Amino acid sequence: MDVKGAAVLYTLAGLMVTFAGFSALLLGVRQAAGARLSRLDQYLARTVMTRIFVLTGAALLPPLLGLYDLPEAWVWRVSAVLFAAPMLALQLTYPYRRRKVTGQAPPASILAVLVVLGAAATAAMLGYILAGFPHAAAAYTSAVTVDFFTVAYAFMVALQVILQQPIAPSDGSAPQ
Repeated sequence: MDVKGAAVLYTLAGLMVTFAGFSALLLGVRQAAGARLSRLDQYLARTVMTRIFVLTGAALLPPLLGLYDLPEAWVWRVSAVLFAAPMLALQLTYPYRRRKVTGQAPPASILAVLVVLGAAATAAMLGYILAGFPHAAAAYTSAVTVDFFTVAYAFMVALQVILQQPIAPSDGSAPQ
């Protein structure tokens, strides 16, 4: 059984995997220029990749569950819980984890978009679907899409921060 919205979810999954590869390549450019990745660079790269793979899994989960001939309402309920639990954990603990690893709080724009907007979209989707409102496929797909664009926004801000850092050569000599 193909679930409603599967084509959009497959498209999102493909877009997310492409984005993950693209973001890894951009971070590789800094290393190719002879720079060593800082703790902030490593943390931001790991954060982006983790979220992208959670989102990719979220995009593939409903069609996968549909293969088991579950009633469509259950496909969306199970998918909502299995997606929202790890995503909300990542969203809500981001400021603490960033401060612990880098000693720096996230910029206000990242806090507003990545944490507040992302968590609001995820939590709203979870509540909407578990309450049994109509259009569960639309609510789920919308939340996955919003969360993807919050990560893309955060990556663009992080990339700007990373590229403004002085290049610390990987051979241990003084920064240029």
